[in-house]
Amino acid sequence: MDVRDSNGTILQEGDNVTLIKDLKVKGTSETIKRGTIIKGIHLTDNPDEVDCRHAKIKGLVLRTEFLKKA
Repeated sequence: MDVRDSNGTILQEGDNVTLIKDLKVKGTSETIKRGTIIKGIHLTDNPDEVDCRHAKIKGLVLRTEFLKKA
C-alpha cells in the first residue's frame, strides 16, 4: 500500500511535506497557509490521510491530495 502526495511521489514515515492549498482547520479558527512545511509525518491505515503536528494544532490529520513532498 503506497501513500502518495498530490504529484504521485511516494511518502514515507517521517517525511517533510508542504501544503499546496490554504486549509481551514475544523473545530478551530486557524487556517494553515499554502507553503507551510509540516515536518515528520506519520502514516495511517488510510492511504489518503497522514497524521502530523503543527505548532498550534495537535493531532492534525491531513489528506494527501493537499500535500507535496518537501
